[in-house]
Amino acid sequence: MNRGFGSDNHAGIHPRILESLKDANVEHAPSYGTDEWTEEASRCFKNHFGPAAQTFFVFNGTAANVTALRAITRPWQSVLCADVAHINVDECGAPEQMGGFKLQPVPSIDGKISVAALEQHFIRRGDQHFSQAAVLSITQPTELGTVYTLDEMRELILWARERKLYVHIDGARLANAAVSLNKTLQEITTDLGVDVVSFGGTKNGLLMGEAVIFLNKSLAHDFKYVRKQSSQLPSKSRFIACQFIEYFKNDLWKEIASNSLERAQELYHAVREIPGLVVRTEPASNAVFAKIPQTWVKPLREKFFFYVWDENTFECRWMTSWDTQTQDITNFANAIKELSR
Repeated sequence: MNRGFGSDNHAGIHPRILESLKDANVEHAPSYGTDEWTEEASRCFKNHFGPAAQTFFVFNGTAANVTALRAITRPWQSVLCADVAHINVDECGAPEQMGGFKLQPVPSIDGKISVAALEQHFIRRGDQHFSQAAVLSITQPTELGTVYTLDEMRELILWARERKLYVHIDGARLANAAVSLNKTLQEITTDLGVDVVSFGGTKNGLLMGEAVIFLNKSLAHDFKYVRKQSSQLPSKSRFIACQFIEYFKNDLWKEIASNSLERAQELYHAVREIPGLVVRTEPASNAVFAKIPQTWVKPLREKFFFYVWDENTFECRWMTSWDTQTQDITNFANAIKELSR
């Protein structure tokens, strides 16, 4: 059976992380984050994000985003984000319905927002008739597989700071950005002045589980109540914590991110010159976006599942993961070449 390119969510659990679950499944342990695994995982996050990092586990990515943003906004405030951001497009209105704030989408280019675009939406300050922007949410990597450079991030965060906005990172694939930029996780978050990060595990080899990391320690004070009220307090938290411990051990996180990035680049180079196919950009993360003829979609998806990203243009998203192999890329590229003949 061929591995598909639908999502890194489709991949199984990394064997080392699966083994960590087995190892944690012993005897009884205290619940609700008071166990030794959660304490050790918290130390791991401090090692990678800095000593001030306060980490809280939740079940999934939407919950990580919603609870993080809910904790730093009030009901009359808004969150500035890219128009293609996951919180705006793929969370079924959960941020607004559950968080109580308003999303204010900003036009993006290849998934990235700019200061110039943000400035046009930072308006009507003090106007009681208009939701007041309080947070800038940045997706890193973006939904289109691009990665903000450190200079781009500094510019955005400086703009937000000057306007007294908090900065949130949707980092479902943040490890991929760190590897792509050849930087540490701390260098692309804490050192830049980010306030809170939604950090992904599910897309990176874990069974399930995400982390909300407060880098601005003062904002974490009441988060335990926000998490509980949002039905996201794990009782057996050791089974999320143990996965993250193994994920960080011996740089497994880098190994996983490096494989998915390298395979995406292989795919890009394998298909970019095939007649009839137009690739958006060289991937800086683990996603390749390409427009293909509509007639190719069905026969390709019968062998390799993937999503049509834009049903009007038939631009498709092909995603790699921790277990994607070079042979998978070769098989997929050959199938596309057959259709192009």
